[in-house]
Amino acid sequence: MAKMMLYNIKTLYTAKGNQALKGKAMSIIEKLDDAFILIDQGKIIKIGERHQMPYLEPMTSYIDCKNAIALPGFIDSHTHLVHSGSRESEFAMKLAGMPYLDILKSGGGIHSTVALTRQASFEELYDQAKKSLDEMLLLGVTTIEAKSGYGLNLETELKQLKVIKALNANHPIELSPTYLGAHAIPKEYSDNRQSYIFEVIENMKTVAQMHLAESVDVFCENEVFSVAETEEILIAAKEMGFQVRLHADEIHSLGGAGLAVRLNAVSADHLLAIVEEDIDRLAQSETIANLLPQTAFYLNKPYANARALIDKGAAVAISSDYNPGSAPSENFQFTMQLAANKMRLSPAEVLVASTLNPAVILGRSHRIGTLEVGKQADITLLKAPNLEYVLYHFGINHTQDVYKNGRLVVKDRQFVKEEL
Repeated sequence: MAKMMLYNIKTLYTAKGNQALKGKAMSIIEKLDDAFILIDQGKIIKIGERHQMPYLEPMTSYIDCKNAIALPGFIDSHTHLVHSGSRESEFAMKLAGMPYLDILKSGGGIHSTVALTRQASFEELYDQAKKSLDEMLLLGVTTIEAKSGYGLNLETELKQLKVIKALNANHPIELSPTYLGAHAIPKEYSDNRQSYIFEVIENMKTVAQMHLAESVDVFCENEVFSVAETEEILIAAKEMGFQVRLHADEIHSLGGAGLAVRLNAVSADHLLAIVEEDIDRLAQSETIANLLPQTAFYLNKPYANARALIDKGAAVAISSDYNPGSAPSENFQFTMQLAANKMRLSPAEVLVASTLNPAVILGRSHRIGTLEVGKQADITLLKAPNLEYVLYHFGINHTQDVYKNGRLVVKDRQFVKEEL
């Protein structure tokens, strides 16, 4: 692979370092005007402003970025990528005000997607997930986390995780797999919860032996898994060597965020209903608050209190929560725009929350999440005059080009065919 010099970058924006940025530090980013990036073997080897740019580098392709702005490739650290079907049949119920947990209890929600996903073939799941990945890539996303959780039995959970593994091998987007067997109690175990919890833990052993997941997640919520049940599952996961994370305090304040801190979880996700004491606990911990504003938007719920989290010193990330029931959109730029407009994050905080901090959640911040010498050249170029404009002009795709590991995978909002 020949060297590449990306030049004529209007402004380059990036956080710096390998550690999560917390509190006021989330506002500290680097801006380089009229910038360049020199790439060799997929890594950044020099970066700076035009007056620092080396000329006549041997065996180097010079690529005019056409006055675009450059950001690290976006990282979506909470998605339910692999599933079958959709849930527009529940849309009228949602509009009529039926609560999400009532839809779940009536046999809809997660259960309806579980039934479809169990029936779907590997190929059907792969093809549907690939279409979503393609959309994400066109929007500038270069790395995602992808969960199982629509099988609720070993066969289908493994099928989902194998789809994630295959997509990771075949698609430009890098995928971090998470086992979410504890997404709901399946109907066949409705009268025997403890047996299903035992099964989830036993199934984790198989997942670990097959090296199909990096982390384990649990949906800690009323009518789903209690704090005590969540703790039982995640302690077992930690003993097996998994990173652990939680769907925490999404609908009710159960203390999921506090449990995440006690377990040293990499993230506590959702937090729409978090209480002040748990905001304080997160701020004093290394657990990252992973906020999912599209879910609040779609469910017409109050947004997570991002300002209190940041102002008290917590590390915050944002994610799409792409899923068929409560966030049916792959649009990560819309997630960023909601974070700014509805959760009151500054442009710098949005950038950190969508690049470096999620890279830390996924254990990849040593090589992605920032644009720095020695790191992987995951770069999103946007047709915008500045970062603020990307958040101000909402609802459209600002992407121009995308590089993953130094390879051009999207050019002028079109796929580079050999990459897909």
